[in-house]
Amino acid sequence: MSNFADISSLANTVRQGDRTARAVVEQHLAQIKEHDTRLNCFTTVTAESALKQADQIDRAIAAGQNPGPLAGVPFAVKNLFDLEGMVTLAGSKINREETPATQDATLVARLKQAGGICLGALNMDEYAYGFVTINHYYGSTPNPHDHSRMSGGSSGGSAAAVAAGLVPLTLGSDTNGSIRVPASFCGVYGLKPTYGRLSRRGAYLFAASFDHVGPFARTPGDLAIAYDAMQGPDPADPVCSDRPAEPVLPTLDQGLDGIRLAMAGDHFATGMDSTVAAAVDRVQTALQISDQVTIPEAARARAAAFIITASEGSQLHLARLQTRPMDFDPATRDRFLAGALIPGSWYIQAQRFRRWYRDQVRRLFESVDVIVAPTTPCVAPPLDQTTLDVDGVTVPLRANLGLYTQPLSFIGLPIVSVPVHQPGSLPAGVQLIAAPYQEAKLLRVAAYLEKQGITSAPIAPF
Repeated sequence: MSNFADISSLANTVRQGDRTARAVVEQHLAQIKEHDTRLNCFTTVTAESALKQADQIDRAIAAGQNPGPLAGVPFAVKNLFDLEGMVTLAGSKINREETPATQDATLVARLKQAGGICLGALNMDEYAYGFVTINHYYGSTPNPHDHSRMSGGSSGGSAAAVAAGLVPLTLGSDTNGSIRVPASFCGVYGLKPTYGRLSRRGAYLFAASFDHVGPFARTPGDLAIAYDAMQGPDPADPVCSDRPAEPVLPTLDQGLDGIRLAMAGDHFATGMDSTVAAAVDRVQTALQISDQVTIPEAARARAAAFIITASEGSQLHLARLQTRPMDFDPATRDRFLAGALIPGSWYIQAQRFRRWYRDQVRRLFESVDVIVAPTTPCVAPPLDQTTLDVDGVTVPLRANLGLYTQPLSFIGLPIVSVPVHQPGSLPAGVQLIAAPYQEAKLLRVAAYLEKQGITSAPIAPF
């Protein structure tokens, strides 16, 4: 396991010459070789290029240069991000036939520019359509805290790699909860930034009007360092905001002064198991929250999200569905085929509701800065579990793991899932939700909870 608790400490040791970047990379490659046969986080390990990057950083330091805030820090990415010279799989068999990427995705390039070293690509649900990371072609990624349980998805390899200490930083994507659900199950911090805040150039999309990209890490400070390194306009991504970078790391120690907090009621206050409820209560007590807000029509928002996701995803893959349906993961294929049959009028109606709902939710932030809600209705389920009990009703598991993430997924809000580890229980996640471009407030609250000992992301024991 890594000897360093956070990215800042690790980068400082490299910059100061206490350890070489090569030694750090070799250590993490050894950890991956030893443990990933059981965890199945990585679909590709880029050892040769990682060592070359490490040597470049060591030479820069020897020459008196500062490689950046991520100097020598290993990271890995969900395998839907382009890595130069590699085929971008997006969790699929079909994509194996594509030509290798000619350049890194923008976020990968920016992390490297900040001194980070990419160790490879990580497992996911095929084409990011799922909450479980049980992949027909690349296998399942189990939960590092209990290998009989799910890591969540679709960014399960990304969350599990951080939870296991294989790398301190990973990238994932979030359409309906694909960063937040695995962050919750694996007990790590996951950030879904404001829609368009981070460039998606070089990321294989699922539902273009939903998709966010963001980091996983073991501390709020680590999220902040990575987020700051990736911020900024990108003309190559038409939805990327032209808003200048606004560093959040310097704000983390400001505490809760001036931040108005409230709990999400109604839809977000029912349906969870006792472990999740206890985690939410711990956060509410620590933050001394007495106010509650109602996010209107959350159940209808889930329905609209289902329709738009299925419609946009199926249209993206329509030609492949028509010509080679049997090459899809069976679980993915059936949902895409169903999405292709959704009437266009339903999609239009869902988009109309989406505009109304976005305006209603954003009005809430006129009187509150951060809203607190559970991330998932349960802790990580067993790998073979197919149903879930929600308030005494048995429902399909996979569709309902997004019970609390999905209603918040398609209106562009930034959200952090923070991990609550309780004795004798698997970790549970709690969502911190804010208005667009208020990532700094979310990470301030996350840092406060960490300082109070309420949230943490210890490396999972093997």
